[in-house]
Amino acid sequence: MRLYNTMSKRKEEFVPVEEGKVRMYVCGPTVYNFIHIGNARPMIVFDTVRRYFEYKGYDVNYVSNFTDVDDKIIKKAIEEGVPAEEISQRYIAECKKDMDGMNIEPATTNPLATQEIDGMIDMISTLIEKGYAYEKNGTVYFRTRQFKDYGKLSHKNLDDLRSGNRALLVSGEDEKEDPLDFVLWKPKKEGEPAWESPWSDGRPGWHIECSVMSKKYLGEQIDIHAGGEDLVFPHHENEIAQSEACNGKEFAKYWMHNAFLNIDNHKMSKSLGNFRTVREISEQYDLQILRFFMLSAHYRSPLNFSAELMEASKNGLERIQNAADNLRYMMEQAKEESMTDAEKDNLAKTKEFVTAFETAMEDDFNTADAIAAIFDLVKYANTTATAEGSREYAKALYDLLVKLTDVLGLIVDKKEEILDDEIEALIAERQAARKEKNFARADEIRDELAAKGIVLLDTREGVKWKKA
Repeated sequence: MRLYNTMSKRKEEFVPVEEGKVRMYVCGPTVYNFIHIGNARPMIVFDTVRRYFEYKGYDVNYVSNFTDVDDKIIKKAIEEGVPAEEISQRYIAECKKDMDGMNIEPATTNPLATQEIDGMIDMISTLIEKGYAYEKNGTVYFRTRQFKDYGKLSHKNLDDLRSGNRALLVSGEDEKEDPLDFVLWKPKKEGEPAWESPWSDGRPGWHIECSVMSKKYLGEQIDIHAGGEDLVFPHHENEIAQSEACNGKEFAKYWMHNAFLNIDNHKMSKSLGNFRTVREISEQYDLQILRFFMLSAHYRSPLNFSAELMEASKNGLERIQNAADNLRYMMEQAKEESMTDAEKDNLAKTKEFVTAFETAMEDDFNTADAIAAIFDLVKYANTTATAEGSREYAKALYDLLVKLTDVLGLIVDKKEEILDDEIEALIAERQAARKEKNFARADEIRDELAAKGIVLLDTREGVKWKKA
């Protein structure tokens, strides 16, 4: 298996730190609002990477954090007049709903930054003892120049950063020894959450969080560290500096980064009015379609989100689901139980589709080519399986289709159809439950309908619904 390592800028053979095991850390979202589709890309991509390792028999320890203390969270809390923790807990719950809709496997561990403060204080103390960090007026900074390999991931030169491109400098307060030094700990401001430390009551810098959580749950050296390409500098560069300075060993063997996602050929931004959340997408499409769309291009290629491409993805996914439906129908209608010799020969030929699928995935997780291999299997199933054939052959094809699509996190079982009068009855029951303040049952009904592809819209005129 070969994967592209951002550090070396080339594809490398994957050799785990410990045979049969994969330790993988993926930077998670800062939870101050609903996640947007830019957040969704690394979630889907690296969940698929994890699934393939599991398919190949690896024991995967997959850690993805939630950043639950941050300026944006504090700003939102102040705007709403609630504690920062209320904001972060609310949007962690909402994020998990969206992740479930995208069929993302729960992480082995989802650590929260606020629950790992003691570890951060310990690591910062070690960095100070080793001469890599210093304190000024309650703030602790990392001595960037003290770490001789700084810039090795982003391939940036410290002197060039210092003189030629001030936009890349980490904020340059006068008290720093060097403008490139970055914050490990900062004193609290009025109204902010804070923790006691030897330097000041305050909170950690963003970069130290991931170094500590990765070390605690995966060990001092991990196999894969992953995230969006926007994290290469300064976040991942700073993680390397902190972790390797503290632990005295290589932090991660392989660095994987997905490319950006644009909206209708423009960078997503609130100012352009093209900012799309996963929740908004779910009101138009089943999130399985979003997942299919994300995997239809190589993860290192820029991806453009548009209505046309989502419709194409919808059609592509339906093509696979229809093939699965046909195979299930044939399993029910089959006249013979066991495979004929001709069917056994046909089944043996499906190995070429599995080989094509695995070859694509083992070439830096080329999901676009893996999907093409699944389409070839679909075409083959549609032409070789018939109602006159055996149940065993139809089931073997169905099981193979499910096995390969599951690696990509695609669900081929179509949601059962629900009749309009059933929907209306459930909506009426939900309205009655809300009137009785039985919000648990109301939410249960909403989720039940969502699982069947029905989206509820609460409007001034009452509750309306539509099929996703």
